[in-house]
Amino acid sequence: MPEEGEFYGKHGEPRKYDSSFKGPIQNRSCTDIVCCILFIIALLGYFAVGILAWSQGDPRKVIYPTDSRGQFCGQAGTPLEKKGMLFYFNIMKCASPMVLLEFQCPTTQMCVETCPDKFLTLVKAYTNTKDFDYYKTFCKEGVTNNMGIPEILKQGLCPSMLTPSKPFTRRCFPALGLKGGLITVGNNSHFDDGSGTMRDAKDLVDGVKNATVVMEARQVVMKIFEDYTKSWYWIVIGLVIAMLTSLLFIVLLRFLAGIMVWVMIVMVILVLGYGIFHCYMEYAALKGEAGANVTLQEIGFQTDFTVYLQIRQTWLAFMIILAIVEVIIILLLIFLRKRILIAIALIKEASRTIGHVMCSLFYPLFTFLLLAIVIAYWAVTAVFLSTSNQPIYKVFNETMCDHSRKTCEPANYSISIEKTQCPDSECLFAFYGGETAYHKYLIGLQFYNVFLFFWCANFVTALGQMTLAGAFASYYWAFNKPDDVPAFPVFSSLGRSLRYHTGTLAFGSLILSIVQIIRVLLEYLDHKLKGAHNKCTKFLLCCLKCCFWCLEKCVKFINRNAYIMTAIYGNNFCTSAKNAFFLLMRNMIRVAVLDKVTDFLLFLGKLLIVGLVGIFAFFFFSGRVKAFEDTAPHLHYYWVPILTVAVGSYLIAHGFFSVYAMCVDTLFLCFCEDLERNDGSAERPYYMSSVLREILLKDKAGDPSSARQQDDEDDDKDVVLKQPQLQEEDEV
Repeated sequence: MPEEGEFYGKHGEPRKYDSSFKGPIQNRSCTDIVCCILFIIALLGYFAVGILAWSQGDPRKVIYPTDSRGQFCGQAGTPLEKKGMLFYFNIMKCASPMVLLEFQCPTTQMCVETCPDKFLTLVKAYTNTKDFDYYKTFCKEGVTNNMGIPEILKQGLCPSMLTPSKPFTRRCFPALGLKGGLITVGNNSHFDDGSGTMRDAKDLVDGVKNATVVMEARQVVMKIFEDYTKSWYWIVIGLVIAMLTSLLFIVLLRFLAGIMVWVMIVMVILVLGYGIFHCYMEYAALKGEAGANVTLQEIGFQTDFTVYLQIRQTWLAFMIILAIVEVIIILLLIFLRKRILIAIALIKEASRTIGHVMCSLFYPLFTFLLLAIVIAYWAVTAVFLSTSNQPIYKVFNETMCDHSRKTCEPANYSISIEKTQCPDSECLFAFYGGETAYHKYLIGLQFYNVFLFFWCANFVTALGQMTLAGAFASYYWAFNKPDDVPAFPVFSSLGRSLRYHTGTLAFGSLILSIVQIIRVLLEYLDHKLKGAHNKCTKFLLCCLKCCFWCLEKCVKFINRNAYIMTAIYGNNFCTSAKNAFFLLMRNMIRVAVLDKVTDFLLFLGKLLIVGLVGIFAFFFFSGRVKAFEDTAPHLHYYWVPILTVAVGSYLIAHGFFSVYAMCVDTLFLCFCEDLERNDGSAERPYYMSSVLREILLKDKAGDPSSARQQDDEDDDKDVVLKQPQLQEEDEV
């Protein structure tokens, strides 16, 4: 027929009958060898970067505060082990704008055991031996009772005054408060600055503010880390519950697929409905509360995220988002109601397949392990790279000086030209940096670390997809199921994938990694140009980010189906991608009707597990349930473990449900191939099960003309087979 020839001319030639084909071929050769070699070389380079970073880096720079000499406060095994607090000689100097530019306060900083707890000037402390002994704990070494006050101040050995302070991220900051509308420090609105001048407590505000700006991010990280140390075992319990729940859903799908799918649909709607109800109750409860009507824009960014939960607008936003998601899901279910019945039957067939390849359910644990190794290696390497700089010291002074902000050496600074020309200057630690060739290319090494992280993570994911595809294809192409299914199909498929197709996996994951790294660069560029570009460039960047997001989704779809074809036929990446693409194009309607509807139903299953575990975590960690008040840990941010459990639950559910998704995709491609190879006769029987044949072949007679008539009459029966090739073979 002319139109059939034109159709197949555009979308490739269909598969021909092959009596020797019995599933994934055993006699295959290595594919994409060049890319395999490139991947191995890149991995060797990655290991070299890690070794170099570990030899140069020092994570203590992230953990401990650093004094003016570049020493770490509170580091175990050093003389400063018991001195874990960083003390500023003159916090008011931190009010300088240079603090925000150089991330260092231009005053002497030293490690102390505790922060000062009272007002005291050097002049006053000098007159009392007990006070002076206390004062010397905040001075440099070498201060004696025989030294005069002018000599001590000239050499910069002691601060001119002490103010009551509190520790904040291991740093001593004035204990500011508010009393009677006045800013106070240590319950006093005025203090002696050490020179006999009385100053207002509000003069300390700018210094504290500038000094803490550069520490706020660190403060949040430290509090989050502390929350993790208090709640990690509860987080693990939550993730175990998510794993058991996911496993229970998978097992129930094996025996009660139809019932479980409808249960998932109803439960998702109910969980989202409860979320909307809870947000409304919180929104209504805050009515009339002081400050609850402040907008998110007015409050700005706050490091204490619990503040946002005291604002009505936050709960209104949550309620609107959940309502939109609820409406979208309900509308999709209404429009896809007839397709869902067919997708449920396909999930039943996938459940039957997984039932005969049960070890496939536990393969995601192996993938999780490999991904955990990749993530851990990337994170450790990134930390060591970011802390492999050398301490840089700069000249800080109070008066005009030509050497101000120039680099210096603290060891011999007292006899240097800079000190001679600027007597009141000091050589203080500024930041970590370096001028060597290693430090110049440090940003390149960080980029290489990120790129190899994407490549390795995508490789691990691709390995899992090809392994599962090979195992499920072995089941499909077994004529007498399950007797003809090979023993240990998952392990056999894993061995074939690593032995013959490492290059193909590396090729596909490389393409995807390039697209992902471009997206990262676009986000980085957008962040750097924020506030500087006009509407045109902003629109252009937005379009580019949108295009590369779509491109990433397309590449993932092509890669996934290419791995399935490689697992079956052993071809290289390009050939497999082309064959898979043309096969899907020849069955375009069926792809949209069945494959994507099935993905949607599985996605609802993931949402349900995340919703159930997330609600449980919310009530437990937030202390909303009195039964858990004494059991739940007391945290800075209770949303930290909740968010961790929710994200972890989604990843766990995605890992288990990805087995189903991969099974459905593999069965679908094998089914399409089966239709092109065979016609259901005794000489060329179908390999599909009778149940699957009932699902996807409404016309059992196999008459393609009647099938096309059925298609034209009713759009709701798009699943009917278009088999023009069968008529050609019958005519022959």
